[in-house]
Amino acid sequence: MELSLFANWFLAGLQTLLLIALAPLLLGWIRACKAMLHNHSPASLWQPYRDLRKFFRKEVVVADGASWLFRATPYIVLGTMILSAGVVPLVATDLPTAAIADVIVLTSFFALARFFSALAAMDTGTAFGGMGASREMMLSALAEPAMLMAVFTLSMTANTTNLSSTIEYLLQHGLVLRPSFIFAALGLMMVAIAETGRIPIDNPSTHLELTMVHEAMILEYSGRHLGLIEWAHQIKLMVYGVLIANLFIPWGIATTLTPEALGIGVLAIIGKLMILGVVLAIYETTLAKLRLFRAPDYLSFAFLLSLLGMLSHVILEVG
Repeated sequence: MELSLFANWFLAGLQTLLLIALAPLLLGWIRACKAMLHNHSPASLWQPYRDLRKFFRKEVVVADGASWLFRATPYIVLGTMILSAGVVPLVATDLPTAAIADVIVLTSFFALARFFSALAAMDTGTAFGGMGASREMMLSALAEPAMLMAVFTLSMTANTTNLSSTIEYLLQHGLVLRPSFIFAALGLMMVAIAETGRIPIDNPSTHLELTMVHEAMILEYSGRHLGLIEWAHQIKLMVYGVLIANLFIPWGIATTLTPEALGIGVLAIIGKLMILGVVLAIYETTLAKLRLFRAPDYLSFAFLLSLLGMLSHVILEVG
């Protein structure tokens, strides 16, 4: 029994490390897909790893007026994203870390990282930092309710807020066409785009003061600190991708800890993330960046979709 418990915890840690290690690769895949859609030669899929190595090898420059909060925030943000990676089932569901926390705790991890990022952005007293922090708080106030509403739609179906239990319930009941899931999936995808700073809400490849949100908060960071924040942002993108892939397309994830099931689970999540990367690249290529004052309309529509999902569940399934 002790060996089995140790093996379960080892697999849980290995799953978390796999999610953290593959996060830059997902970003590289999205960039490559966008480059091909723009008829450009794509960069190497390993370019995000090279960027992180470059950041970690550079010297850290800190503003004179920065406090300990500014220096500690990169480690706090990365730590919360690592904890988030441990909560989300990547390859298997029957693991001890999945029973520790649920979707509410996951949302709290995101909120904690955002809170310290906003404080650190205002800590140096620059105009860009305060502007980015205020914009981030405005968007998060609209994005978090939409995310919770979307996931609660699935939780009401499975009668639990635990992600692993929800996935196992959906697998047991097979493929069922539920309008509530379609609305919830669309709402969660829109929230994921806003929360990870993608087009049309934000553009991570530009530094224009009229458009940037996330980039405005990290302009004062450099070297190792900037590398930690960028890595945490990549992990967050990966976590949202895994959430969408395994909650709404759960087939392939391992429910038993056998070598065959785990191998199928690895191949399944890689295939689903590749498809999501292509969809995101097409979405960003066909849309333009929204004006900042149009972003609340975008997130309000995401909340409306999530709300329609919950109402559809109540009317069609409960009623």
